[in-house]
Amino acid sequence: MIEKVNLTKAADAIDKLYVYKKVGRLNGHVLSVVNVENRTLDFHVHEKSDELFYVIDGGFHIETDDGMIKIDKGEFIIVPKGMRHRPVVKELSKVLLIELDGTLNKENSGDLYED
Repeated sequence: MIEKVNLTKAADAIDKLYVYKKVGRLNGHVLSVVNVENRTLDFHVHEKSDELFYVIDGGFHIETDDGMIKIDKGEFIIVPKGMRHRPVVKELSKVLLIELDGTLNKENSGDLYED
């Protein structure tokens, strides 16, 4: 079955911050949307998978050992597996994440991710 997803509407339907809503699966990857504001996660590494962040609305930074990278609405960034990183979010941002199933967990998502 084919399902069409509107990312803006999916993110707008989430009524709380930091709640990851799965919106699709693709070849062993999970697509999740989340609304985040005023949050900086701890540095962490994904050893088995790259991680894609696409900004639906707002904007935020990804901090790595090399510095800060700003990602604005309509842009995405892929953090390669094995790279130490953390999201740094000040303003309300709506984000699509794509990663290998099992990559996100309570330890690296701020304890609010549910399988």
